[in-house]
Amino acid sequence: MRGLAGSFIESRSGSFAPILILAMIPLITAIGFSVDYTSAVQTRSTEQAALDAAILSITTMDTASTKPQRQVAMQASYVANGGQGTATLNSFDVSANGTATAQASASFAMPTVFMQIARIPTVTVGVASAVSKTPALVEATFNVDHVSGYWNKTMTLYGLPYGWTSTTTPTAMMKANYNYKAYSYSYTSGGKTYTAAEPKGYGTTTITTGPTDTLVQTQLCTTVGSTTDFTATAGVYKSTAVAKSGKTNGSTVYFKTTCATTNSAGNSSGATINVSTMDKLYLQMDVPSGPVNPLRSNNTDTSNRLYLGAGYSTAAQKALNPSKYLPVEVASNTVVDIFAVVPCSETSDQAWEDGGNNPPLPDVTNADFFYSVMGKCDFNKRPSDTLLTQ
Repeated sequence: MRGLAGSFIESRSGSFAPILILAMIPLITAIGFSVDYTSAVQTRSTEQAALDAAILSITTMDTASTKPQRQVAMQASYVANGGQGTATLNSFDVSANGTATAQASASFAMPTVFMQIARIPTVTVGVASAVSKTPALVEATFNVDHVSGYWNKTMTLYGLPYGWTSTTTPTAMMKANYNYKAYSYSYTSGGKTYTAAEPKGYGTTTITTGPTDTLVQTQLCTTVGSTTDFTATAGVYKSTAVAKSGKTNGSTVYFKTTCATTNSAGNSSGATINVSTMDKLYLQMDVPSGPVNPLRSNNTDTSNRLYLGAGYSTAAQKALNPSKYLPVEVASNTVVDIFAVVPCSETSDQAWEDGGNNPPLPDVTNADFFYSVMGKCDFNKRPSDTLLTQ
């Protein structure tokens, strides 16, 4: 028996080869299927990344783009990002409030190598993607509240369009220009004349828009002095100083400043600015006579002179909890995104300290340039508001 077994093992005849080959076919097939499967997984990963990039790219197209136009652009982006086969834009919808949603799919018949042994020449690789894009600021309406200080100054809203480069000149979209007007009050007592200058400083502010500086709003502040105290009200401001005659102090003088705002003919909302074509926005305060000039919201060295308030829907809402909506000083070393600090369909009270005092100044009453801004939000081209949901 042992001799027979040894002879079988030592046999060099070809009778065992066909059996061995037949036995290896399932193993080879399994290895081949594994190779094709691995290739399909890698292909699917590439297709998914390409489709995600493609569907994100069409959310930054012009808001007037049609679905067929987005389909063409998406397919081009899909191929450019390594996608194979056909990408299909299944839906692209924008709701009434400006929220956009989109769904897309892609399919590719991947050729096989080893699976063709089993008469499977291709394997379909399919992927899907979806995005949701929240509304973003497309319009901002500025209204001056009141401005004070002894320095003339101008607040300007600058914008940089989509596709801007380091050589692009920012567009001045809105200017609020303040001109200081000195005021002093005198009275006579005991044969002496006492005089006091209004210590806060008020004047005239104008808001203009566009490259031609079209006038849209004017605020004229008028001051009167008196030795009689009074209670400040909305639009009426109080400041005090002690009158002097030579080296002799007189009575306390109360300065009553009334600021009246007038919009241009046919304009009832203030300075309304279309920012839908802008990728970047920033505010700049030019104070030629000030110690810090200019002040910019996108400059970490000066943005902390800006105060930002929370958004409120109505004046009644603000009146219920006024402290909640008081403008708060921007933290040091902060770049302010104007798109983010102008609330949708709400009003934000904001202010600037013009440079006469150094931060930190948590009390907003230290500020000199007070205004409000309301935002209108809708679907737009800004990519940062888009999220992949599938």
